[in-house]
Amino acid sequence: MGRNTRKRRTPLATKAIAASAALALGGGGLIWANFYASAHEPNHQTWGGNSTKAATAQVATISCPDVGQKLTNVPWRARQGVAMELANLDKQITEAYNRLASTRQAQTNDPSFVQNSIVGPLKDKRAATIDRIRMDIQRVGGSFNSALNQLAACTTQSANQTTAGGQQQDGGQQQNTGGQQQNTGGQQQNGGQQQNGGQQQAGGQQQNVGGQAGNGPVAADFVDITKVAPNVQGKPRQLGNASTGTFTTRCGVNANKNHNTDNVIVAPGVTNGAHHLHDYVGNQKVNAFSSNQTFLQGGTSCQNRNDLSSYYWPVVRVQDGSQDFDQNADGGGKEGNVGKILTPVQAQIKYVGSPASKVVAMPQFLRIITGDAKTTTNGLANANAHWSCTGFENKVQLTSQYPICPQGSKVVRTFAFQSCWDGQNIDSANHRTHVAFADPASGVCGNGFKAIPQLTMRLVYNIAPPTLQNGQVKNAYAVDGFPEQLHKPATDHDDFISVTTGGLANKIANCINTGRQCQ
Repeated sequence: MGRNTRKRRTPLATKAIAASAALALGGGGLIWANFYASAHEPNHQTWGGNSTKAATAQVATISCPDVGQKLTNVPWRARQGVAMELANLDKQITEAYNRLASTRQAQTNDPSFVQNSIVGPLKDKRAATIDRIRMDIQRVGGSFNSALNQLAACTTQSANQTTAGGQQQDGGQQQNTGGQQQNTGGQQQNGGQQQNGGQQQAGGQQQNVGGQAGNGPVAADFVDITKVAPNVQGKPRQLGNASTGTFTTRCGVNANKNHNTDNVIVAPGVTNGAHHLHDYVGNQKVNAFSSNQTFLQGGTSCQNRNDLSSYYWPVVRVQDGSQDFDQNADGGGKEGNVGKILTPVQAQIKYVGSPASKVVAMPQFLRIITGDAKTTTNGLANANAHWSCTGFENKVQLTSQYPICPQGSKVVRTFAFQSCWDGQNIDSANHRTHVAFADPASGVCGNGFKAIPQLTMRLVYNIAPPTLQNGQVKNAYAVDGFPEQLHKPATDHDDFISVTTGGLANKIANCINTGRQCQ
């Protein structure tokens, strides 16, 4: 992308790499250097097992270039058609991954099976879809970069390849205590090592890629947070024109179980466009077919009835052998998202200011996506996952591993959204370039961008700690995701559509600019 999508590595991230290696050797059997794969125990339990064990590495997943991220200039009249085709690309990858996961014995019998029967046909389908994207764009007078045709080909990934060439360090992604986004942009170790179970086991028994559904998570995706060195840096220094207020909106925890597997931002008009389940709070009428007019009629779960904004995120599940309502549904069990859905015990939504300037009100219907649901294959340039535990949030934030919290501590997911806006667009073709992160050191927005109230979210879960022993994880938990992303913690992401009435957007900005704490 450009400066407003990539985030820079802090010096602390580099220092933490050595600590990560030591941690891996002392953290309950996590030995990343061996590139162990992780696979199910033999399938003697009816649900497929809740523990994983070491196996030799082979093909773990399918990696396809993310065409949508490269489409930075799509005419408005073509965007609906292009969005439909991008959703087709996601569906094609999902189908190919499911075929990969269900043909392990055939892969063992024929070394060319994956290329001839899965990856090759997938390339042909993707090439045709990319060509339809070209036609959609050119039909309305837009220009198409022919280099995008080269993105049709996909590859397979194994144990040491799941970050698209990048490296990530546990805790290397930084976040200061004031909610200002910090991100290292870059290096992955423990959690990023893909563990795969595609290799044949003794007696010819084929195993899967760990987890209750055979697509993760694995032991290396977890770490005892008490063994992670502190990695959270301080807030940028406040300048004289800083906006120091906050505005908190109380919208509940989705206790009414408002769920769907759509994503109206990325895949409007496409049922199951997300291929995973979302929790929704705020606006109560959000699905693939919602429009700006629908949002205004949607009602809200927020105490402030003028807050009709939609706040939604992928659910977290515990993989303890249990099942939920969507066990046999698209986006659920059919696509490897299994286990009991956990409702947060707390969900704090707060808007904060800029350390460098006053903020302008968010425009009506502004869309922001933070994080990247495809970091396992995209790499970590747009990762924005923050996992921690209560009592540790100001000391340790993890990107590439899920924390195992000590007794009495709860799991915490936090999000700090992009806080700079281009002043013109409520969305962009790739849903990223109209907003940006402020400079992590100064808090200043880049040229042409204005500071807006920064949306921060804190989700707290009561989760029984998974256990690690001899390279196995039992009773794992994981965030929902695309099946080929293997439930990696770095794929965590959050979505937001700003919808307000009664002048609320201006009230939020005024509260923040005048240094008050409002709700």
